[in-house]
Order: sequence, then structure tokens, then C-alpha cells
Amino acid sequence: MIGELLYFYVTLALMGVLLLMSMFRILREYERGVIFLLGRFYKVKGPGLIIVIPVLQQMVRVDLRTVVMDVPTQDVISRDNVSVKVNAVVYFRVLDPQRAIIQVENYLEATSQLSQTTLRSVLGQHELDEMLAERETLNADIQDSLDKQTDAWGIKVSNVEIKHVDLDESMIRAIAKQAEAERERRAKVIHSQGEFEAAEKLLHAATTLSEQPQALQLRYLQTLTEIAGDKSSTIVFPLPMDLMEAWQAQKNRPPQT
Repeated sequence: MIGELLYFYVTLALMGVLLLMSMFRILREYERGVIFLLGRFYKVKGPGLIIVIPVLQQMVRVDLRTVVMDVPTQDVISRDNVSVKVNAVVYFRVLDPQRAIIQVENYLEATSQLSQTTLRSVLGQHELDEMLAERETLNADIQDSLDKQTDAWGIKVSNVEIKHVDLDESMIRAIAKQAEAERERRAKVIHSQGEFEAAEKLLHAATTLSEQPQALQLRYLQTLTEIAGDKSSTIVFPLPMDLMEAWQAQKNRPPQT
């Protein structure tokens, strides 16, 4: 009889010790505990050593560190009806542990699903060229849309980065042809601009030479100098008509007495 009582008291003492030990919880600096008292929200505790009364209270741990979530590849149809595959990465963290636990069943899964649908919705409003060339703008649009929707869950989406935009082979060839055509167009435009500027310069030079005969004479002498520098053995050059007229007038002038 005494042995049974001793065993009972020892068992009761061990249960008491275990129950007392289970009351103490340690939360790290980046953790918070959402406490429920008889099923109703009581308070948010932590970090450090906290006390949770067994049976009467229950605790749910919440991690406050930034979560890096990979968004699986999504099939997106752009506004110009081009099918592409896009994946991204989302950075978010819990700001309000109470709402993150109470307002949504699983905030990690909910944020993941919402990121996928938002990615398709936002990118579907843009053309393919914008997806390829304006990543920063699209990242900001997706981040802003996600942040507004997750605010009710106590979650802050800090950043969204589009990782890859994958195209099929036919679309890659079409983009390459488009880029080549664009380069040819720019080359033709630059060439035509050069021809136009050269024609303007020639017209200006012709106007100047016609108004200033001395300038024409200087140009003529410069041309003779350039020809004389060549290694050709024979040089043929015309005489200006005004020189011939001056020589003829000098020849026809009567001799002075």
C-alpha cells in the first residue's frame, strides 16, 4: 500500500514538473507568439522567455524574417497576343502576427497563390516589348498590387523581381528579324541625313563661290597644288575663262607712246 502511494506521488510530482516546464517557452529575436486563451485571441508575446498556461492557452509561432518565395513559371499571354513563360521571386515579411494568423488560414500558401495570379494579371496588360525592356516598371507594378492585397493579412511585400521571360523559337526568330530590320532602317536614315547635309554644304559652297570670284581662284590654285603632288607624269588642266579674257584684253590694248 505504501509502495503504491509512493509511486502515485512520484508520478504526480513528475507530471507537475513536466507541466511546469511546458509553461515556459523561449522565442528568438525574430519570432513572436500569438496566444489564444480558450480559443479567443489573447495577445502577442515575445521575444524571450514567455509563459503559456497549458490547456487554457495555445501559442502559434510566427517568423518575422523576410521570406524569399520563388513564384513558379507562369504561362502569360501579353496584350499583343504573344504567349510567354515567366517566373519571378517575391520578398515579403510579416508585420502584424495577429492578422497573419487570424485573417488567413496559411499566409505562406496564400501569398504564393496570390503572387502567381497577380503576375499573370499584371503582365497580361503589357506588350512583349515592355516585358523585355521595362522590367523595373513591371516589378514595381506587381509589388504595388501584391502589397495592397496582402495588407489585410499583416504582410508587407517589399520587392518583386522578374527572373526569366522565356519565348519559343519562332518568336525568337521573329524578334531577331525585327531587330535586323530596325538596324537597316536606322542605317538608311543616317545615310539619307548625311546625303542631305552634304547637299546643303555643297549648295552653300557653290553660292559662296558664285558670289566671290576670288574664292574660285583660290580653289583653282589649291587644286593645281594637289595635282602637282601626284606622281603622274602628265598634268592637263583648263585655264579659267576670266584669265583668258584678261589676257585677250591686254593683247588688244593699243601700245602706249
